[in-house]
Amino acid sequence: MSAAPAPSSSAVVDLLGLVALGELFAFDRMAADARLAPDLRRRAELSAMAAAEMVNYRRLADRITELGALPDDAMAPYVTALQAYHDSTEPKDWLEAVTKAYVGDAIADDFIRQIADALVEPDRQLVLDVLHDSRYADFAAAEIRAAIEADPRVANRLSMWARRLVGEGLSQAGRVAAADRGALTGLIARGEYGDPQKLFRNLTAAHTARMGAVGLNN
Repeated sequence: MSAAPAPSSSAVVDLLGLVALGELFAFDRMAADARLAPDLRRRAELSAMAAAEMVNYRRLADRITELGALPDDAMAPYVTALQAYHDSTEPKDWLEAVTKAYVGDAIADDFIRQIADALVEPDRQLVLDVLHDSRYADFAAAEIRAAIEADPRVANRLSMWARRLVGEGLSQAGRVAAADRGALTGLIARGEYGDPQKLFRNLTAAHTARMGAVGLNN
């Protein structure tokens, strides 16, 4: 069986634009969330993670430019959906902020990772490289577990918040998947989870496991 042809450059630019915008928004959010940290150690740790998001953004923007497109143009189609998600899920305190990082960012990463399956090198590895590493998830998970251990009642509040996050996250992911971006839609169809329903079932299953791992109710 011959290998599937490489995706078009327009499809790659569409996906890289989506990921680049996610990195830019992540920087803004983490920089703001760092001010909610209860101490300087945690503020510094989240600030360092925010700085890493800008490094990732620059790598993606440079690659988009190499492919003959403007980063601003590549990101523009997704601003409304991503801004709507962040506007509707603004954390009120530190625990809501780290739960959003643990739940919301993980869903976004899962979504992008599954689409990236259809890319070829070097773009597939670039996308995988800029997704949040385990240190980021481990930091957020440790904060959630410690809070629940200190006060078990926190679990109910954070579980409700996480359900809101996943609902909003999947809704906006659906808007991205259904957007009038033929190249990106074609790229989604090429991946391992090319059937959108299968893709979203997989995202939901991963979310359920993630919730249980930190003591939250799905």
